Amino acid sequence: MSIRSDAIWAPCPSTTRGQPTQLSCDPKGERLAYANNKSIFLRSIDNPAISTQYSGHTTGTTVARFSPSGYYVASGDVSGTVRVWDCVGEGSTKGEYHIIGGRINDLAWDGDSARIIAVGDGKEKYGHCITADSGNSVGEISGHSAQINCVSIRQQRPLRAMTGGDDMSLVFYHGAPFKFNTSLRKHQRFIYGVAFSPDGSSIVSVGADKRIFLLDGKTGDPKTEIGAGEHKGSIFSVSWARDSKRFVTSSADQTVKIWDAEAGKAVQTWRMGEEGKVSVPDHQVGVVWPSGRSDGLIISLNLHGDLTYLSEGDPASRNIVHSHHKNITAVATSESANTGATLFTGSSDGRICNWDPSSGRAGFIDGSGHSNYVAAISAAPEGRIYSVGWDDSLRSIDASSAVFTGQATTTDGQPKGIATTTDGLTVVATHKGIETFKDGQKHKSISLKNNISPTTVAANDTLLAIAGDDSSLHILSPTTLETKRALPSLSSNISALSFSPAGDLLAAGFSNGRISVFDTGTWEVAISRWSSHTGRVTGINWNQEGTYAVSGGLDTNVYVWSVKKPGMRVGKTNAHKDGVNGVVWVDGERVVSVGGDAAVKVWRVEGLT
Repeated sequence: MSIRSDAIWAPCPSTTRGQPTQLSCDPKGERLAYANNKSIFLRSIDNPAISTQYSGHTTGTTVARFSPSGYYVASGDVSGTVRVWDCVGEGSTKGEYHIIGGRINDLAWDGDSARIIAVGDGKEKYGHCITADSGNSVGEISGHSAQINCVSIRQQRPLRAMTGGDDMSLVFYHGAPFKFNTSLRKHQRFIYGVAFSPDGSSIVSVGADKRIFLLDGKTGDPKTEIGAGEHKGSIFSVSWARDSKRFVTSSADQTVKIWDAEAGKAVQTWRMGEEGKVSVPDHQVGVVWPSGRSDGLIISLNLHGDLTYLSEGDPASRNIVHSHHKNITAVATSESANTGATLFTGSSDGRICNWDPSSGRAGFIDGSGHSNYVAAISAAPEGRIYSVGWDDSLRSIDASSAVFTGQATTTDGQPKGIATTTDGLTVVATHKGIETFKDGQKHKSISLKNNISPTTVAANDTLLAIAGDDSSLHILSPTTLETKRALPSLSSNISALSFSPAGDLLAAGFSNGRISVFDTGTWEVAISRWSSHTGRVTGINWNQEGTYAVSGGLDTNVYVWSVKKPGMRVGKTNAHKDGVNGVVWVDGERVVSVGGDAAVKVWRVEGLT
């Protein structure tokens, strides 16, 4: 028995309202690089289900840029550290350099892939220029009195660079080594983007004042202002076409515009969101025009984290890539005779996505959903999905149409877990007790004795298992909520429960990392050797035959266990940065895990008997 990575379904880029999000494409126009949480993701443009993850940073990442050679990526984080790493092979780190004492906002490579300028919000300085292979200083970034938001380097000689920041200054540098040449105050508010044209003849700058300026690429002298009054909101990002004659901008007015640099006019505009309606999630905070492609593709990013594929000359979007961009906290699968298996995931911002396990394509559930943390998801018969969140509500989803149905049902306390039975009963564990629902209406509710607070729940048609915060396990009838059995004084608090498909076994994962499997006939411990986790067990799920179980924990690891041979197990360490939050089987050979890195990962288990 063995386990290997089958796919990484990447999250979308992390976004912050009122700040630009940097996107980068490789020279061939095949992959997109961006930051999310503490990781950097390289995602295939043509098949977004294919991606790789770099997890070398220890703090939140902010930006990633491909080198012009296409062999390396430079990435920065909130601690002021820049890492240079291989993006073609195994992702090994080439260098780690501490640049400034604060957040890295942007990076730029020179045309030789030898030098990097990193800028941001430092304490003693706002940027620095280093060699990519050794981190030696090759210039000084000076002339700013506030944080620098953006930087660009001319790819031809003589080398030139420009930065823009919160002090409303554009600073022009000569290099190498890079040194201050001149400072311009053309903008009236924060500057969010600067970019040299591919041929090095021009520079474009954009900012919160909704203005666009063109400057000479060799001298830094201003040329002209274009498009005055066209954008109605802050312009967050700008990117050139490979012919150096056109560029694209993205703005908080929900538009993406292509500009003719010579004519100074917008030649095409896309407006995102519902026509005539202001929508904050549709603020366009990042854009890139991949230089290695000939199909006119433009990729824009909205505040909600969705990547929109646009084609020059086409008024409609080509594709929209949905995913999570926050910590994924819950996962479940639903089987349908019409659509097959569908995966559902929920995140800490309240978003729920549905996934096609065969293609890795994600969509999001339409309608009024949870307002914050999704605590748990469970699949019921007839294509119904139920979820509970920290907004103290129970929501139902129609799996076939991917929409929330009915009204939210309020729970009596903060939900800790959810379980469903085949006869349509939904059981919710809250910090106050147990509640059951049928057809969206509350059926029964009880509180555990001695003010015990439930920690998690599992159910089948005849048994309901409730774990208490006093390290106890209570077995109840799901229909009457009468206690059948109580198992007190277990080794530690139970953090995960799961009945086998036949109902003859109950797997209990503990906060100390151990897993015990109980025989539901005698309630004796049938298996006690599943003990490889070193942190709290966050999820357990059985395969359809009930012969194997998969578990995940806060120790970042995923393990697959055998019932027939309890000593046999295979595992994947460091499966998710910041811990695994849930695991499920999607078919006989594949398991899915979700975690704090906001990624959905598919693992293929081979050698099952």
